[in-house]
Amino acid sequence: METWERPYSPGAGRWLVIGWEAFALGLVAWTSIETFALGWHGVRLLTCALAVLWVLGAYRIMQMGAYVSDGGLRIHGLLRSRTIPWEDIAHVRLHEASHRIGPWKIPSGMTVLVERRDGSTINTELWAQGVDFHSRPKLFRAVYHELRNRHLAAQNA
Repeated sequence: METWERPYSPGAGRWLVIGWEAFALGLVAWTSIETFALGWHGVRLLTCALAVLWVLGAYRIMQMGAYVSDGGLRIHGLLRSRTIPWEDIAHVRLHEASHRIGPWKIPSGMTVLVERRDGSTINTELWAQGVDFHSRPKLFRAVYHELRNRHLAAQNA
């Protein structure tokens, strides 16, 4: 059985996101109760459903990120996870991400991209301005170098 490890600790910003989500779901519950005039059973059912949704979402938020093992790279996203063996990876590189809004190009910072041998690319959850690395830019570079070194070591093995 492979042991997967995240080469960095999650940032404190994740707790802010989880708290914000709890607040937002509370507003959804309050608005739904007021709008649909839910009775006692409806309130309990809605509260339980939103609580389960929040717990599952909080768990996934805490698990998000890149994990490494001797066998490959595992990327946990909010909705899905994928595992890529090191031999299927051509390059691990930095990418200057940007978004287009009409004619404007808005830079959004550095991310880590995985290029597969088949030519496709996979976005990781590693973003220099994200909740894990925003106040820890040296850690972002260290994690990037760790992924590259693990990939190079697997190629040389």
